[in-house]
Amino acid sequence: MNELLFWIIFNAFVVLMLVLDLAVFHRKPHAIRFREALGFSIMWVALAAMFAVFVYFWRGRTTSLEFVTGYLVEESLSVDNLFVFLLIFRYFRVPSNYQHKVLFWGIIGALVMRGAFILAGVTLIRRFHWIIYVFGAFLIYTGVQLFRQQDQEIHPEHNPVLKLFRRWMPVTPDYVGGHFTVRQPGLYATPLLLVLIVVETTDVIFAADSIPAVLAITRDPFIVYTSNVFAILGLRSLYFALAGMMEAFHFLHYGLSAILVFIGVKMLLSSYYPIRTEYALIVVGAVLLISVVASLLVPRKAKEKEKRPARR
Repeated sequence: MNELLFWIIFNAFVVLMLVLDLAVFHRKPHAIRFREALGFSIMWVALAAMFAVFVYFWRGRTTSLEFVTGYLVEESLSVDNLFVFLLIFRYFRVPSNYQHKVLFWGIIGALVMRGAFILAGVTLIRRFHWIIYVFGAFLIYTGVQLFRQQDQEIHPEHNPVLKLFRRWMPVTPDYVGGHFTVRQPGLYATPLLLVLIVVETTDVIFAADSIPAVLAITRDPFIVYTSNVFAILGLRSLYFALAGMMEAFHFLHYGLSAILVFIGVKMLLSSYYPIRTEYALIVVGAVLLISVVASLLVPRKAKEKEKRPARR
């Protein structure tokens, strides 16, 4: 199959799914319940699995494993990012029935930005091979910083884009239905638009480590792009499915830290001692499993209690 044709078909599929999501499944704003979110999450994972099987027969076993590893890395990083979205929604007190709309349009912007990041990353690596060492070192640095991170905090009021926007456009004091802008009598932004801006600018930061991480797995732009797209498209339903459970995975950022460091090392060694994709997949899967199981076996309260000094 002509690769350009498949790029067109794949993006047409993405547009179709987004139209169905907005115009059919979530035409009326409503709070997303756990059962509905879980159903959509399973659907997106199943679609990604079916695509991996298709890639296996189209491109072969190695490329299929690259897609699965890239998808797993992106999805695991997304889980940690979801906690930041939760903090943003809490900070702005976004009503539950409007959260899906923010995430929907946020993901539209993320798809565009990720496409640009992937194109730039692949082009840089092909033209300047030494850039892979910069990416590798950056991933190791990010992993170390993540390991040292304790409790995540979000300060939207420090967002420079948000500060600039507030100077340029007036904002209503309260939410106005599910609208991003209203006229009263001039054009006003609503707090919902501010939330969308914070989500979009935050995603740029997320892409700075997730794109190099997937480029460490494969340099094939189609596989990097499709693994990112599948992970991002399932992000909204995953958020609502895990919203009440995310704080329970308190060891997850240690696992993500180890994954980023491992992938950074893999990128640094790629020209001398390349690590096979199936081994990378096993390491990523094992680290994620260990961090999730550890979080469930050692609840946060017990962990915090151990840190408290004993009374004398």
